Amino acid sequence: MGDVIAAVATGKVPCAIGILRLSGEGCAQIADKVFTPDCGKPLAELPPRRLFLGTLHDRLGRVIDQAMAVVCRAPRSYTGEDTVELQCHGSPAMLAAGLEALFTAGARQAGPGEFTKRAFLNGQLGLTQAEAVIDLIDAESADAAANAAGQLGGVLQKRIEPVYDRLTDLCSHFHAVLDYPDEDIEDFGLQELADTLKTSANELRALLSTYERGRQLKQGVKTVLLGRPNAGKSSLLNALAGYERVIVTDIAGTTRDTVEEPVRLGSVLLRLTDTAGIRDAGDKIEAMGVARSEAAAREAELSVFICDGSEPLNEEDFRAIRAAQSAPHRLAVINKSDRPQVVSAGELPFDTVLTLSARTGENLDALRRFVEETFGGEIRCDGSILTNARQFGALTRAEAALVHGQNALTGGMTPDAVLTDVEEAMEALGEVTGRTVREDITNRIFERFCVGK
Repeated sequence: MGDVIAAVATGKVPCAIGILRLSGEGCAQIADKVFTPDCGKPLAELPPRRLFLGTLHDRLGRVIDQAMAVVCRAPRSYTGEDTVELQCHGSPAMLAAGLEALFTAGARQAGPGEFTKRAFLNGQLGLTQAEAVIDLIDAESADAAANAAGQLGGVLQKRIEPVYDRLTDLCSHFHAVLDYPDEDIEDFGLQELADTLKTSANELRALLSTYERGRQLKQGVKTVLLGRPNAGKSSLLNALAGYERVIVTDIAGTTRDTVEEPVRLGSVLLRLTDTAGIRDAGDKIEAMGVARSEAAAREAELSVFICDGSEPLNEEDFRAIRAAQSAPHRLAVINKSDRPQVVSAGELPFDTVLTLSARTGENLDALRRFVEETFGGEIRCDGSILTNARQFGALTRAEAALVHGQNALTGGMTPDAVLTDVEEAMEALGEVTGRTVREDITNRIFERFCVGK
């Protein structure tokens, strides 16, 4: 990590402020080649963590902006290295010219997540904190952002590290007694081993139990709208989204593919998917759309069957009903309540049936209440909720290893054999905290990040 990296740390669209970020030993000297402070002193000689006004030049030496610069010196910086940030006006063309000048001066392009990766490798962030950075950037709700911020503050790390430390103490005690029999060391007891395995497994199990709710908090509830053509699926999606997301016409079969839109109902984020009307397709393209509709239903957590309440149910409706039954949570909507109704709730095999009008908005609140009651409720968004699939997989392996150790101990296995399960659990926990994480896992984690973070 001896080289200096640089990147645009803000978006690629015009904005009020744009930031050029550098990190690495000698970054202030490189920044001095493109930025001239008005105070007359070079950045390398200015005090840290203070903003200084100056001019920014391109690689030809032309002035391209008035900007502010701030220097932070190792180890008191985000990355743990010397860093410089140049705060400019947010013209993408100007930022690109400034970045090109930094490359000419000796910096290189930062890779995705390389600033945060350096912070992790330099001990500024734990691995759960580093992964929380991208979750905070990608958060689609205030609750998701609050939970990611808590994880960035180390809340999740603090739930896992005591388990790791307890298992470390257990292993070190056993090996101390084994390796130094003549020393005055308290005997290693089977009850100590059993209690530690049980306590640690229970704590991991409690943490794992938060994942399903955490996944929904982060990603949203997969929801599919199903029905025959012209039942009002697209109209309902538009009504819930609050704008014309999908084309709506009187022509049956307007929607030929699945269309996804994130929609917030109360505190719940729905990953709402509009689908092609389910019927015997008239051509190959429509048949592909119908197949995708039925596949979306199999993958959904919530299916919403929609029918036209002003027309009798037909075989196409019943085919859509059968598709909707594959989801763990189901709801039926009798649409077009603004017209004379011929369909009753008793005709539909659903526990919950709502009558509404997607066109006028009548009774949409009932749908919002259903979603809130099914997937909402009080949830602690303080960082203690598990939201990351990679972390969930590693913690699942750790918990399974501890359970295997408990069973082995109960079955009469010797402590040294049981401790192989403890070491396996520690390795899995280390993949979450970063203590034993392999380089390939580290690289894969930070590949998810955007450049400049």
